[in-house]
Amino acid sequence: MSLPSSIRAPALQARLAASEPIQLVDVREQGELALARLPHPVVHLPLSRSAEWLPDLEKQLSRERPVAVICHAGLRSWRFCCWLVDQQGFTDVWNLEGGIDAWSLEVDDSIPRY
Repeated sequence: MSLPSSIRAPALQARLAASEPIQLVDVREQGELALARLPHPVVHLPLSRSAEWLPDLEKQLSRERPVAVICHAGLRSWRFCCWLVDQQGFTDVWNLEGGIDAWSLEVDDSIPRY
């Protein structure tokens, strides 16, 4: 079984600042996204609505570019990362350790914590 990689918020921020072609996926719910969001474009795939976006996953995510997945604390995103690797065949998948909460603490304290 392959596992996704983990990435800390400062390392992800550095890669984004260097304009690496990273696909950011946020698996939180709409209400959570309204509370706190990264200042970067994200593909919003809330886990509770997977039946709606799953048929179009291939159109929304490229297998040719790295995927970094975000949730609140890193658990939902880890599960989604594992699913992308094990069930969908993605190979370059990273989980943001500590989620958006870690981003707020380690990179940008203007992102609200909740």
